[in-house]
Amino acid sequence: MIVARGFEGRKVAVLGLGRSGLSAARALAAGGAEPVCWDDNPQAREAAEAEGFACTHLRGARDFEDIACLIVSPGIPHLYPAPNPVIAAALEAGVPVDNDIGVFFRSFGSRDWAEFDTPPRVIAVTGSNGKSTTSALIHHVLAEAGRPSQLAGNIGRGVLDIDPPRDGEVVVLELSSYQTELARALTPDVAIFTNLSPDHLDRHGGKGGYFAAKRRLFSEGGPDRAVIGVDEEEGLFLAGQLAEGRADDRVIRISVERKLAGPGWLVFARKGFLSEYRKGRQVGSIDLRDVPGLPGAHNHQNACCAYAACRALGLAPRQIETAFHSFQGLPHRSQLVGEAGGVRFVNDSKATNVDAAAKALSAFTSIRWVCGGLEKEGGLAGLSGALSGVRKAYVIGREAAKFALQLDVEAEVCGTMAAAVARAVEEAEPGDVVLLAPAAASFDQYDSFERRGEDFTAEVAKYL
Repeated sequence: MIVARGFEGRKVAVLGLGRSGLSAARALAAGGAEPVCWDDNPQAREAAEAEGFACTHLRGARDFEDIACLIVSPGIPHLYPAPNPVIAAALEAGVPVDNDIGVFFRSFGSRDWAEFDTPPRVIAVTGSNGKSTTSALIHHVLAEAGRPSQLAGNIGRGVLDIDPPRDGEVVVLELSSYQTELARALTPDVAIFTNLSPDHLDRHGGKGGYFAAKRRLFSEGGPDRAVIGVDEEEGLFLAGQLAEGRADDRVIRISVERKLAGPGWLVFARKGFLSEYRKGRQVGSIDLRDVPGLPGAHNHQNACCAYAACRALGLAPRQIETAFHSFQGLPHRSQLVGEAGGVRFVNDSKATNVDAAAKALSAFTSIRWVCGGLEKEGGLAGLSGALSGVRKAYVIGREAAKFALQLDVEAEVCGTMAAAVARAVEEAEPGDVVLLAPAAASFDQYDSFERRGEDFTAEVAKYL
């Protein structure tokens, strides 16, 4: 556990008692604070009370008179589309609002570090797509290179649940926009921005607010090194804001759409080959085409980001390349779940938005596409240029008919996963890929994208 610092002898309110909320309450108590907890879910309150935490509904500004800070779980809105009433009361009372990420960064360092030969470091990864794979890939490379590391945040363990870092350890954090937007302290050593596509727009008041939430990871404290994907205008703008000049190698620019040029530190992938340039000269390269855990251009972007972060820590290109080949990928992200009769079955249930689905589709040809679900703001127009490899779509979800009408390919309304997989298997031919890449959220039929991916895998297993 990372002990929360700076709140000794003070009351701190904790709103939301899921994984991050309970871990925050534990860390606060360990640091000498008095947590005052609340969750609208009675079962969550019971779980907190079973651990000895007091649960009190803070209804108005007067209830916050002796509260030093309010720690909020990431799923609870604090501004758009409307603030949660407890958060509104805290703000009205002038009480600071933070989250477990902010508590982590203000508490991570300790006196023990004075005895370390190499201070621990933090790599933080944000962006719309690829965060999880990039984070897991960095953690895998570090482990294969014999570097102590931990994986936490939006993947793996909660940030305050990790073990106190050892000498030279690297903590790799995946951070969502919900987490970066509210944290009052953000001071990673290396920060990564993978890409940006419209997502969570209602929560952030539009695309500008969404980008602003991501940008805070780079502006609140300022990382020693920033790895920035520059294939979108926002990334290009962010890199320009952070760099002092063209040769400033504190910013490492990343691309999978073009060859980058200039005197700075550049990492890009073209036609399956990753290249690293510094001061105008190539200093490293990796053939990504035969790396089984990283198929497609979107995964090559993840590879470029992970490569750049590991190079910033001093790892050699050959060390990174060797580790790439043993990376198995993550469940529900271009995951090969089986092959039979020359037909491959790939689970990319994590493709919950149009941009992620388009990237998944671009990784394969001759696709039997399982798609559909709870459509996100902006519609499906962004898919128009990514459907050339789709032979047919098999649409699931409560609004499957409406979803299917927006597709520029042959589409069959199936409704359920079982029906979609059955029809895709019936019509698939050798060389086809049956791909789940929904381009939509799962919540109309499933409680998570993981559960949707598990259902796909279970249905495929019937035919393997």
